[in-house]
Amino acid sequence: MIQIFGTNKSFDCKAAQRFFKERRIPFQFIDLKEKPMTQGEFDSVLSALGRSEGSVEAAIDALTNKNAKDYASVSYLDDSEKAAKLFENQAALLTLPVCRNGKTSATAGMAQKTWEGWK
Repeated sequence: MIQIFGTNKSFDCKAAQRFFKERRIPFQFIDLKEKPMTQGEFDSVLSALGRSEGSVEAAIDALTNKNAKDYASVSYLDDSEKAAKLFENQAALLTLPVCRNGKTSATAGMAQKTWEGWK
């Protein structure tokens, strides 16, 4: 099952939900402000993104929303500290939506080309 992690106020999260609804692909939406990712879910997303991006460092970079008002609090950190900070402040710092298809693939942000291959 596809999971969409995001917030109800995010236009990109609404667009992702619409994308899957229009294609009648079942998904579960999780509002990060109400229920943040568990450490296991976060690690799963990070490793799946690391496989598609080429490295964990690239995955952390893809997950980090550089336009977030709190970005300055993570921009200077090294990758291990950055991952911990992203986990602590998911709704504020992650590039949304974070979509996960099982444990093997994940995306950060709008990735319709990738989603088209998901069932």
